[in-house]
Amino acid sequence: MTAPPGVLAGVDIGGTLTEVVLCAADLGVIDRFAVPTPAREGGAAMVSAALDALRLLLDRTPGRLLGVGIGAAGVVDARAGRILVASDSFRGWAGFPVTAAVEEALGVPAYLDNDVNAFLRGEVARGAVVGERHVLGMTLGTGVGGALWLDGRLYDGPQGAAGEIGHVPGFGDLRCTCGGRGHLETLASGRSIATRYAERTGRTTTARGVAEAAALGDPDAFAVYEASGTAVARAILVAAGLLDVTTFVIGGGVSRAWALLEPSVRHTLTDEPPVSGRRIRVLATLLGGDAVAVGAASRARAELGPVIRV
Repeated sequence: MTAPPGVLAGVDIGGTLTEVVLCAADLGVIDRFAVPTPAREGGAAMVSAALDALRLLLDRTPGRLLGVGIGAAGVVDARAGRILVASDSFRGWAGFPVTAAVEEALGVPAYLDNDVNAFLRGEVARGAVVGERHVLGMTLGTGVGGALWLDGRLYDGPQGAAGEIGHVPGFGDLRCTCGGRGHLETLASGRSIATRYAERTGRTTTARGVAEAAALGDPDAFAVYEASGTAVARAILVAAGLLDVTTFVIGGGVSRAWALLEPSVRHTLTDEPPVSGRRIRVLATLLGGDAVAVGAASRARAELGPVIRV
């Protein structure tokens, strides 16, 4: 009797939703399921919600689970499989041993990544930058995150925080959610886009609401997105100058308004080309909402090595 094919699971634990995908060995998505994240109920509840979603997928999909990759918001110790620091959106998440809990429940190896690192892994494996050897990935969501892919592999630095371009200063003097001032996040995150619009108009809405207003011709909404795109481009130029990286991929919820961001990004990059003289490529995510989960599965595939047959 032929054994069922091996499958990999990828899990994206976000502040609002947890998405789980089952992938074939080539990382093609076989099935997916999303559930609300019980972010205020603690680490055990969050992992339990992800496991319930995964078991549902396994029940309806023939396959033998080989391993699980998890992409999680916050600062993580990828080697120990533990959350180090989490935002105030989560309760009981910092310090939680994620991979140990998953391995105990499922009996297969599990691997943890920061969600932005997982996003970049996904885009390199199956998305907008397949096969690239040097890439900076940036996610524009509730906050702004970054990750580096150098010489064909993820580079997370000695403290696990390489590529975190969202909290680099030099973008004005506005107070950031982290307590610092003038960080990229103060202009380019979804939360800051909504705040900057409210400051200009007195109207409270979301980044999506600002995008909808811009599409209808609201000059204040357009100006907020223009400033955001300019800031993103300047951050790209800093990274290009420091690292000689000229390929960038942008994801996260704010990137859905790429049509509003892109003109000011392109204009700034044209006006201030990198010192290397090489053309900078800026690409929007190809995997969209699947990127983190697929990237997490990609990490599992890389770690399992010979066990996986493509």
